Amino acid sequence: MGRKSAKGKERKMRRKEESAKLAASQAIVDSANSLEDPMESLAPFKKFDRNGLNLIIECVRVTELDRDTTDWAFNLTKVNMQDLYESSSWGWKDRDKKEELTDDRAWYVIARNLDGQAVAFVHMRFDIDYDDEVLYCYEIQLMKEVQRKGLGKFLMQILGLIAHKTNMKKVMLTVFKNNIASSEFFKKVLKYEIDETDQSSQYPLDDYDYEILSKQIKIPKKTSEGQAGSSNGTSTSNAKVNGTPTKA
Repeated sequence: MGRKSAKGKERKMRRKEESAKLAASQAIVDSANSLEDPMESLAPFKKFDRNGLNLIIECVRVTELDRDTTDWAFNLTKVNMQDLYESSSWGWKDRDKKEELTDDRAWYVIARNLDGQAVAFVHMRFDIDYDDEVLYCYEIQLMKEVQRKGLGKFLMQILGLIAHKTNMKKVMLTVFKNNIASSEFFKKVLKYEIDETDQSSQYPLDDYDYEILSKQIKIPKKTSEGQAGSSNGTSTSNAKVNGTPTKA
């Protein structure tokens, strides 16, 4: 029986390496999803008290939310986003959006006033995208009365910190090209960039009327004592955010 070719061995080795990498990424995602509270070590970020707002912020699984809250999240998304969906190639369907918002994999970062009324939320998921462990922002939605007060940027900062704490490689999101306010917010204010997986520039606008954006999570440098450096973050601003469409 002849010897295996060098190329055959290389292909087998690559497959093993790819399989090991995917397994390692899945383990990181599973670990993040096993947390009781991804914001447990982020106590300073559980309050937003500025620009006339006094809010409490929590991070919970969708399975822990009551029906009134998930209905509110759907209705707010519909108010903010339906027109943008209907003017895109995606279209809008109540049933599809409700199913997406209540998927068991969903996590919510929710801002509530002191009366317990929710005023803003982020729908996020720990996921694997092209073999990379990522925190994907499916939606960020703010009620009109709390927009332009720095809350949107604060919530996205929380996502960056959660991604850092859970060893995600980047935060990702999808934004409609005709959602100018949100696109400028993410690109100019938060410094998100076109993700390497985005293909919209290679195809007609009718086929790709959205962009995939991302922000890399910086790995803290080790000091001589072996302690990790501080994580990256951003301060608040007065950017208005209506929301982002769902993951393509």
